[in-house]
Amino acid sequence: MLDTASRTAYSDDHEAFRGTVRKVFAEHMTPYLDRHEEEGIVGREAWKALGEAGMLCPTVAEENGGLGLDFGFNCVVTEELAYLGSSAGFTLQNDITANYFERLGTDEQRAKYLPGMVSGDVITAIAMTEPGAGSDLQGIRTTATLEGDHWVVNGSKTYITNGQNADCVIVVAKTDPSQGAKGTSLILVDAGTPGFERGRNLDKIGQHSADTSELFFQDCRVPRDNLLGQEGRGFIHLMEELPQERLSIAVGAQAGAQRAFDETVAFVKDRKAFGRTVIEFQNTKFVLADLKAKLQVGWAHLDWAITRHLQGKLTTDEASAAKLWHTELQWECCDTGLQLHGGAGYMNEYPIARLWRDARVQRIYGGTSEIMKEVVGRAI
Repeated sequence: MLDTASRTAYSDDHEAFRGTVRKVFAEHMTPYLDRHEEEGIVGREAWKALGEAGMLCPTVAEENGGLGLDFGFNCVVTEELAYLGSSAGFTLQNDITANYFERLGTDEQRAKYLPGMVSGDVITAIAMTEPGAGSDLQGIRTTATLEGDHWVVNGSKTYITNGQNADCVIVVAKTDPSQGAKGTSLILVDAGTPGFERGRNLDKIGQHSADTSELFFQDCRVPRDNLLGQEGRGFIHLMEELPQERLSIAVGAQAGAQRAFDETVAFVKDRKAFGRTVIEFQNTKFVLADLKAKLQVGWAHLDWAITRHLQGKLTTDEASAAKLWHTELQWECCDTGLQLHGGAGYMNEYPIARLWRDARVQRIYGGTSEIMKEVVGRAI
């Protein structure tokens, strides 16, 4: 269990909410973690349970069916989910897509999607990455051509979180390929629309419980009103959301790092080698001391970043630095923790194995560590 006694980013209301989150996860997530991993997806019953508890899209305004809470409540859900060791796609909906709908959507779009996103009846995804375009979103090739009162979408996307579950996908497409990034727009495509097909649920190294899919669009016609935000400003809309998206990843990374550390401490205190517990070896103590110091710094920095974001001051380069630092720390804690488990760490029956597998992609999605360094470097 995360120790939150010394946290500075949260109020008593946040911590009371954390108690609810833990109870809901204990009932609706913890008993089914292995099943979620085996099936490669988290069923809608879990989404509904979270929705009923107010754990989906907490920041959505009351007039749109939400609770109108601050982003700190999202962070509580993200921390507890990461510490639990689940890769369910709740945080994508909470921290990323909900904001797109609420900030950019028309009254009709908000009324159509947001109440269901809050209740768990509507699951969303955002389709940015393509087989030939990852961190460089300016290289996307999917197009949306206006024909009368419809957009005709053609192209493919890959590595899309919630791809199998999604009822609505925000598709990043070129509406004017001649304009480069300035010709990019966001188009809403509902499940069941002719020409929209889901590919396979991708076979990943880790994060097996997150349904991650290929999506295909072939002459997929959607109403002209399915434009989200302004035509030609899709790239700008994406950039405006980056601080919160990257902070969200940093939040989960720090909690995941702590879980890996805690699992490792428990293991080395129990496992014996050469007549004494592994924790008694000086190397073990020094390695863990180094990680503990970094975790201490990490929690302090994370609270700073969350508070700064709540104040509306967190910049893109600050969020990128946070994403870089915390995901690298998560990997260090997971990889070092697995090493201290010895052969047991390579066995899937030990939680450290899942934590290690799931952590690897954190340094890739949302912008690779290398891209984060580029973003931070440009701001210097």
